[in-house]
Amino acid sequence: MDFADNVWDVDWGEPGPFHEQAEAAGYGGVRGRRLRRPQGATLSAAVWELEPGATQAPYHFHHGGEELLIVLRGTPTLRSPEGDRELKEGEVVHFPRGPEGAHQLSNRSGAAVRYVIAAAQGSPEIIEYPDSGKIAAMARTESAAGGPLFTVNRIADAVDYYDGETR
Repeated sequence: MDFADNVWDVDWGEPGPFHEQAEAAGYGGVRGRRLRRPQGATLSAAVWELEPGATQAPYHFHHGGEELLIVLRGTPTLRSPEGDRELKEGEVVHFPRGPEGAHQLSNRSGAAVRYVIAAAQGSPEIIEYPDSGKIAAMARTESAAGGPLFTVNRIADAVDYYDGETR
């Protein structure tokens, strides 16, 4: 994801590397740009836009980071442990770590929605997806497989701690 300087003056540019996968999974109509931040900072923010009918991401919560949502334009619908509710322009919602911070944002209105998500992102991070029983694990450090760690697995596929280990 490229960087932007201003939440109102965003050049969306070309779709990101996961655009086709998101479209195929029914999560199209979502655009986002990270806002500039110093190298190595753990506080980040991104401006997002949802077209009518779009949903930002699967319902999820973070084990390592927390997020803050600021609605800039439109009336998105927030799904949380308390149920669904329509948010208003200017509304701010905090998503704490753990199941109580679970969230999903969608646009059920007829106009585009724009919002900012600010996040305190540590590394490593675990994100849990309660509807599908998956977890995503990621870290900025190098993985034994090469490159930064990023994996998505089903919790039900867990193995014993010593599975595959030798002395």
